Amino acid sequence: MSDEQFNPENHKFAEASYFEDLSIGQKFYIPSRTLRDANFAAFQAASGDNHPIHYDVEYCKSQGHPELLAHGFQVLIQTASGAGIFPHVIGESLIAFIDQSSKFLGPVYYGDTVYPELVITALKEQRTTGVVTVRSTIHNQRRELVLEGEQRYLVRRRSAA
Repeated sequence: MSDEQFNPENHKFAEASYFEDLSIGQKFYIPSRTLRDANFAAFQAASGDNHPIHYDVEYCKSQGHPELLAHGFQVLIQTASGAGIFPHVIGESLIAFIDQSSKFLGPVYYGDTVYPELVITALKEQRTTGVVTVRSTIHNQRRELVLEGEQRYLVRRRSAA
């Protein structure tokens, strides 16, 4: 039975926020997760990285590490905005993910729980668009900052200036 009142185009997480709707300091949490076998195996399979520091516990211990060491990019991908609400908040106003940079500040090991977060730090208005800069961070369960970086997104303005 068809429901004429239902419209799939209206089935959204939220109404799109445009450049003008965003503010410096606005936070977007990404759900925490504990990195275990599945995370390590999936990253190894996707990246092709076969260095034993990422999958051989005894090798890690011989190198002075207590556990498997997560690859830096395995840690970085935890800041993927799509894992949180940011891309749902900006919705159709998102034009492009422009760039990202990051610094790896401390090790992340098998069994660590990571807490990713994005915070808007700059809004650069352009004629019909704007560039949204977010600071990306990851803390571990010991409250240590293990990654910090920056991501930039091109977002539509509600109306041209």
